[in-house]
Amino acid sequence: MTEFHPILAVSPVDGRYEGKTAPLREYFSEYAIIRYRIRVEVEYFLSLAAIPLPQLKDFAGQDALRATVQGFTPEEALKVKEIEKTTNHDVKAVEYYIKGKMDEAGLGEWKEFIHFGLTSQDINNTAWPLALKECLEGCLVPSLNSVTDTLSNMASLWADIPMLARTHGQPASPTRLGKEIMVFVSRLEEQLSQLALQSIPAKFGGATGNMNAHLAAYPEIDWMSFADDFVDSLGLERSFPTTQIDHYDNLAAIFDNLRRIGVVLIDLCRDIWTYVSMEYFRQKVVKGEVGSSAMPHKVNPIDFENAEGNLGMANAIFTHLSMKLPISRLQRDLTDSTVLRNIGVPIAHMLIALASLKKGLGKLVLNPDALKADLERNWAVVAEGIQTILRSVGYPNPYEALKALTRTGKGVDEKTISEFIDSLDVSPDVKQRLHALRPDTYLGY
Repeated sequence: MTEFHPILAVSPVDGRYEGKTAPLREYFSEYAIIRYRIRVEVEYFLSLAAIPLPQLKDFAGQDALRATVQGFTPEEALKVKEIEKTTNHDVKAVEYYIKGKMDEAGLGEWKEFIHFGLTSQDINNTAWPLALKECLEGCLVPSLNSVTDTLSNMASLWADIPMLARTHGQPASPTRLGKEIMVFVSRLEEQLSQLALQSIPAKFGGATGNMNAHLAAYPEIDWMSFADDFVDSLGLERSFPTTQIDHYDNLAAIFDNLRRIGVVLIDLCRDIWTYVSMEYFRQKVVKGEVGSSAMPHKVNPIDFENAEGNLGMANAIFTHLSMKLPISRLQRDLTDSTVLRNIGVPIAHMLIALASLKKGLGKLVLNPDALKADLERNWAVVAEGIQTILRSVGYPNPYEALKALTRTGKGVDEKTISEFIDSLDVSPDVKQRLHALRPDTYLGY
């Protein structure tokens, strides 16, 4: 087998799950990053022509040059890779490729202003953030919003469903199923709001960040304003001052933000998994699916387990990205370049997780009988309300009285609670209020 097939992939990101991660090829594949580099080089050249630099004042090949980007295909990317076999430098290969295209289009007299005054990291530290920005906008955030919307709809649907809460795994004051799901909606919305406020940084400043070559060649031009405007035109925010590379602090903040979103989603997966194990939810049976190779009856919550595992992988890599990228020896070393190439990997794991999570949520079927039965088995949870009402009317030692009632080791049911209330030396009005407390209605706001 000479042609690549996903079954030959080393990573499940491009193998087992390639159907779920295919959209990321437009942002983080080798083809994509070459295309982004060409785009940055071309837009930079056109910005020089727009000043205009004296040598570029007669340049009129804007459409032809942009067509190099618009018509860029994987086959063209292979031509760049062929050049790289000689240069052993990915960005220099891009430069030579564009110059070759300019020769073909009759624009060769201007080609030496491709990559003018730049270092490779001016291109890389603009191309990678641009890819990340457009991936967030076009792929990842819409997927996160879709899961959040699904949860929001579930919260509304089950807004009035009473449910026993559990703190430390033990029965606690009742709550509502919809409210508990809404907690996750709120957490995700907050983190997505913070993500939207994060600036996407780019470094653009020459060999060591000072635009030395630009200033030496054209001292009359305000190159700082030029660089600010150019980076802004791409929807990015220029980092300054920098060394040869971006300091990556803001990029690290984005990865930290995505990791926090992953943590919230892992928390959600574990809660839903537990509710399934408690039979609060059943799962729709998908025809043909097998839950266990040995136990035919099983319908396992595999979607939530898959999501949790992939989110863990994503978060581990996001952590490394955010902790490693801001660290570089002196004005730069190459470790950032090696790590930067993996930005798409944690995003791929997160995308896989989101697909599994949405699939799992869509298979949930509420089992109201299980929720009601759990509440009915735990009448002791109204003790909090009883002792608090008794405190409010001045009854002596109410907490201790309820503690003695509910921690005898014997079951506490409706009859136990009712007899206790009847034995209290309080007014009929207070007794009426106490008798009104039930596990399925003692729900708060």
